[in-house]
Amino acid sequence: MASPPQRRRAARHQQPLADETGANRRGPSAGRKKRITVDAVIETALGIVEREGYGALTMRRVASALETGPASLYAHVVNKEDLDDLLIGRLCAEIELPEPDPHTWRTQIIGVCTRLRDQYLRYPGISLAALAVIPTNVETLRVSEGMLGIALAGGVDPQTAAWAIDALFLYVNAFCLESSLRDRRVDQEGWTADGDELSRRFAALPDTFPHTKRYAAELTSGTALDRFEFTLNLIMNGLGARP
Repeated sequence: MASPPQRRRAARHQQPLADETGANRRGPSAGRKKRITVDAVIETALGIVEREGYGALTMRRVASALETGPASLYAHVVNKEDLDDLLIGRLCAEIELPEPDPHTWRTQIIGVCTRLRDQYLRYPGISLAALAVIPTNVETLRVSEGMLGIALAGGVDPQTAAWAIDALFLYVNAFCLESSLRDRRVDQEGWTADGDELSRRFAALPDTFPHTKRYAAELTSGTALDRFEFTLNLIMNGLGARP
């Protein structure tokens, strides 16, 4: 008898995800369609997010795309939280980690964060899944372990390194979520305020906002990627200043 999904989920925390024997389909489609596997569920879910955004992802939606019922999915995935964990783990599995170098550790961590950002931006809103679950997937933990090892190689004390890695993940997640929300607004409304428009609005504020008026250009300068790089460097420089 196959083990329950909860037990299989626990097993995934101990070893990389291996595709499971597919569930047998029933009804008219039996024998004609590809069997449902964890891998098939993940790929289908990622396809939905890529085309329609994370907000469209539900267990029922995935089941419909696989031409089956939700019950067939629950034979492999415990619930939506488990699916979120699997999706983030799949994206993290594609991230290559460098061998920790005490001379270039800041650049290495920034590089990992940038690769994670690029993965999330491919799938609009998927970083919300990372914010919604406690990471337990071994591939997600592999990235966290790699970043922690890089920070420790750079001489950062363990407590500071642990909290800094958490802060970096939070920032990457938030940056990608903001980007997806902004892009969705543009798609829906066809317009959003750009830097020039915001600068004009700030400059037109009453004199009770003297600093915002005076530094409107500075407050609205740079692209989103410029600000992403700036913030990562700000965090890393702060780490370097600690004993």
